[in-house]
Amino acid sequence: MGADAVELHVPGPDGVTRTVRLSSPDRIYFPKAGLTKLDLARYYESVADGITRALDRRPCMLHRFPKGTTEKKVHQKKLPAGAPDWVETVDIFFPRYKRIVSELCVAEPAAVLWAVQMATVEFHPWNSRRGHVEEPDEWRIDLDPMPDCDFAKVRRVAAIAHEVLDELGVVGYPKTSGGHGLHIYVRIAPEWGFADVRRAAHAFGAEVARRAAGEATVTWWRKDRDPTAVFVDFNQNARDHTIAAAYSVRATPRATVSAPITWDELPDAEPDDFTVATMPDRFARLGDLHAPINDVAHRLDTLLEWADRDDAEIPPIAEEG
Repeated sequence: MGADAVELHVPGPDGVTRTVRLSSPDRIYFPKAGLTKLDLARYYESVADGITRALDRRPCMLHRFPKGTTEKKVHQKKLPAGAPDWVETVDIFFPRYKRIVSELCVAEPAAVLWAVQMATVEFHPWNSRRGHVEEPDEWRIDLDPMPDCDFAKVRRVAAIAHEVLDELGVVGYPKTSGGHGLHIYVRIAPEWGFADVRRAAHAFGAEVARRAAGEATVTWWRKDRDPTAVFVDFNQNARDHTIAAAYSVRATPRATVSAPITWDELPDAEPDDFTVATMPDRFARLGDLHAPINDVAHRLDTLLEWADRDDAEIPPIAEEG
């Protein structure tokens, strides 16, 4: 083992302890925040239960930064070479390339730490799992602010989304995006394909936009959107479209985190409050706020009825890569 390497001892399944070798632990990943590769690994250790639950058995694209977050990013679908035999994968077929790729499929915390060793900063999982890759079990509401939209407006639109979810009898779990937006996750029964989940998400977004008095939109083309509005991005439910997981670090100067919050916290939440520096203590105090998400799997029947009622033409998506 190189003198500059660190060994991380990570609890695994059935009482097994995994050893993950972290090379170049002092390499600076976040220059402005002064955070190193080891700091990043220690952060993921501190939220291990939360990030593992968020990624559990989902195909996962890795955003890797071999030279730190101010240098070139690598979007990696294929599992990096050299993985230990306990790192699990899932085979995904990509029509564009007519090939099957083995993606990381996290089943234990050590797999997250091994990905960090491979320079992964951000984890972007699918909204389906290995056992039913083509049938999502997570509906993702992505509230994406346009360039001239502030976070106060995102909060207002999120409150309307919460109101609509309540009327549907659906429990949504909010989190900051780690950027300027907000995500709300809903566990659903894995009975529909990506196209239907996307239709349901569009119908929901259209209802939110109707109630939001011009503050939200589902307008497809970016050039046609109001630059002050919140885009309810239904397309994040398309096949192979991913967003940062709960507890994923984001490659921002302050090392922000996509942080689960409660609905009661929403009125005062600020995205920059949640960082690699602040989240470990928060997690120690509150635990995983998304832990109950698996308790109930909701249905999309009403939303699909709304989609039929609206008879809206949803623009086609590009073929998956």
